[in-house]
Amino acid sequence: MTDDLGRLDRAGDRWRLTFDRRLPQPPDTVFAALTEPEHLAAWFPSSIDGDREAGAKLRFDFRDGADGPPLEGEMLAWDPPRLVEFTWGEDTLRFELAPDGAGTRLTLVNTFVEQGKGARDGAGWHTCLDLLAADLAGAPPFDSTTRWREVHPRYVDALGPGAATIGPPPGHG
Repeated sequence: MTDDLGRLDRAGDRWRLTFDRRLPQPPDTVFAALTEPEHLAAWFPSSIDGDREAGAKLRFDFRDGADGPPLEGEMLAWDPPRLVEFTWGEDTLRFELAPDGAGTRLTLVNTFVEQGKGARDGAGWHTCLDLLAADLAGAPPFDSTTRWREVHPRYVDALGPGAATIGPPPGHG
């Protein structure tokens, strides 16, 4: 698990959380973990149903139903093993991969409308990326709610009160 916090920036009329992670696995392996259902189940909060090509309509179903109703989206970019970008409800998620020695530099950019969810979502994607790294390393999964609770106060402190007006997701409070 890493303690590297994501960064929050203004992006026009939206907000952008950016996370940079270095992973020891090569880009092909990391891309598969980002996009294949058997790997997504280990780290991503929902399934991703739909064709893997730019312009494809997507549907996201949360596994336990507790995180909300299904979301709709669209695949914006699909360039294996370098880039995948899609809308996830009102948000946009962009995963960029670049070789980094024998490993990969992964950049996740989450773009959204409301600044107040920055700390909540920052802690959420931080936890998801930690789960991704654990899955890639073959390590057992850990309790994501506990991890979210550990990192959320750090996001509130780092991003400020304006980024913490929207409370925790269900079951995380």
